[in-house]
Amino acid sequence: MPVSTARLAQVQLQRSYEIKSAQLPVVAMLLKTSQWDVLATDLVKQFGTNGECADFFDHDALVLDFSHLAPDAPLQDLNPLLAALRSCRLNPVAVRGASAECVEAARAFGLAEALIDLPRARGIKETQESKHEQVPEIIRKVPGTSTMVVDKPLRSGQKIYARGADLVILAMVNQGAEVVADGNIHVYAPLRGKAMAGASGNTNARIFSLSFEPELISIAGIYRTSETPLASDVRGKPAQVRLSNDGQEKLLIEALKA
Repeated sequence: MPVSTARLAQVQLQRSYEIKSAQLPVVAMLLKTSQWDVLATDLVKQFGTNGECADFFDHDALVLDFSHLAPDAPLQDLNPLLAALRSCRLNPVAVRGASAECVEAARAFGLAEALIDLPRARGIKETQESKHEQVPEIIRKVPGTSTMVVDKPLRSGQKIYARGADLVILAMVNQGAEVVADGNIHVYAPLRGKAMAGASGNTNARIFSLSFEPELISIAGIYRTSETPLASDVRGKPAQVRLSNDGQEKLLIEALKA
């Protein structure tokens, strides 16, 4: 029996795409004030074009987390906040923990409403069950191992992201290069660019280097730039970076001794 034109068009349409669920890396910003002018000033000072960390973000997708704001806080115009975020190379895509009124306002700007339990960029304490839910996607991205190994030097402008894995680099990370991992970062060579470990919120992640002289270091979102001089016992020498375990979220930089 001949296939009708409508049926043929339907079959071709079905073959032209598939819709599947996906887990995508996003940055979450926990809002602690509804005074957008204050927040915008702080953001631009830190991450704007002339800010302290002007190249920290690279048009990363962002979820705005309203869960720490008072439920009865008056709704402010979101446009200035969104403009400030975009000027810092952040791409707002969703809100979570917001009031119904705020969600409606966000939708007017093309933002979606995210689930409240969506993983945060830092500070997340996952249960063993939630880890199992995320592992299958990670395993497919790093088959057979939880470590990504890079054996070539990274030049300025290059970026490596070990999603759901540790990152091991066997060559120099030059100034202007960026290495990111959800786990630990090991650099068995000079580290002169940016290194961000625990990118998905793992506060136990660490950074190791045989020659420590980075532009920027970060663990679970707590960062430090080269504007703060390094101590002589770690600058250009084997060192590690970790977060303090006293609840103060302070970066500790320590010499590695044989």
